Amino acid sequence: MATATAVEDEAFTFDDVSVVMGTYNEAAAIGTVLSDIDDVTDGRAEVVCVDGSSDRTPEIAREHGARVIEQEPQGYGVAVEAALDAASRPVIVTTDCDDTYPMNRLPDFLEKVNEGYDVVSGDRLYHGADAMPLFNRLGNHAFAALASVLLGERIHDTTTGMRAYRSEVIEKIRWTENTGLSAELLMRPLAREYDVYEMPIEYAERKGETTLDPISGGWDIARSICTVAIEERFR
Repeated sequence: MATATAVEDEAFTFDDVSVVMGTYNEAAAIGTVLSDIDDVTDGRAEVVCVDGSSDRTPEIAREHGARVIEQEPQGYGVAVEAALDAASRPVIVTTDCDDTYPMNRLPDFLEKVNEGYDVVSGDRLYHGADAMPLFNRLGNHAFAALASVLLGERIHDTTTGMRAYRSEVIEKIRWTENTGLSAELLMRPLAREYDVYEMPIEYAERKGETTLDPISGGWDIARSICTVAIEERFR
């Protein structure tokens, strides 16, 4: 990982932060996630949800003050990319809406951006991620190993959903993947020598049911990792 370069600009605050997520039938957890974001940021962060749900997820999100953009379900990457595009602030934080990620760590992510990092990526596997199903955990270690070999740089957690970005990183890169977008969102900035920091984070058991099939989804992620690595090598 690159070392952050010193920055002389005025430090970012939560008034400069957009928290974005794709949501799909997460009524069991979305209220908790948004309440946690509101508590940690004192209600100052912009929250954007791109939603394709058939349950009350969008209603609950609006009740908590989030900006909700509804679209037909088209997959993880399509929703998250639309949320990234809708963000209006200079620091963009991605997260999932299933209450697995620690919103109380948002100040730590912002601190690292203020230290000069372009991307701050939450490493779920550092502490073991015991709440993650064993098959998924082994798969995520395999994805990280594959990406590390292909990029020639050690990556600890390729597919985490919680990251902070300077908005110019999002704006300057053309994103192409869907199921594998989480890996792409780390690999392309690394390949282009942005300053990236992997931060160990806690990972909790998800609320609600997952819609991602671990076999077909895992295959799509592995394919995305290989595709992105090849494209970046010959860019």
